Amino acid sequence: MNEKHFELTENFKINIFWIKLFQIKCTKKILFAEVGDLGGWIESEKNISGDAWVYGDAQVYGNADYCCFQSFGSTNRITTVFREESNKLKIVCGCFSGTLEEFTEQVKETHGDNKFSKEYFAIIEVIKILFEL
Repeated sequence: MNEKHFELTENFKINIFWIKLFQIKCTKKILFAEVGDLGGWIESEKNISGDAWVYGDAQVYGNADYCCFQSFGSTNRITTVFREESNKLKIVCGCFSGTLEEFTEQVKETHGDNKFSKEYFAIIEVIKILFEL
C-alpha cells in the first residue's frame, strides 16, 4: 500500500454547495509537489489516490472525476479537467475556465497551429480517452 503523500491542514472553506473543504499540504515529495507545498481543497482523504495532487484553488469533493496536466503551453500552465455534477466536463487552464468545446476553440484562437497548440490538442485527445468521449 502506498504511503500517503499529503495531509489535511486546518485551513478550510465552505464551497458554494455548503461542503466543507480542507487545504492539503504535501508531506512526501512526489512528481507534482515538494514537501511543505500547499495544494488545493478536498472534502476528505478519499478524494486523492496514487500520486495525484490538487493545485491552487481547485476543489475536489464527492465522487470526483478529474485529472491534471502539468507544464504545458507557452507558460507551463497546469490544466485541470473535472466532471461537474451536471456530468459535463469543465477545463481550467490559467485564466481560462469553460467546457471542452470552448477550450478547443480558445486553443485554436490563441495558438493557431504552433507547438503549444499541438501540445494542447494532444491533451484534448487524452481527455477524450480518459473521460470516454
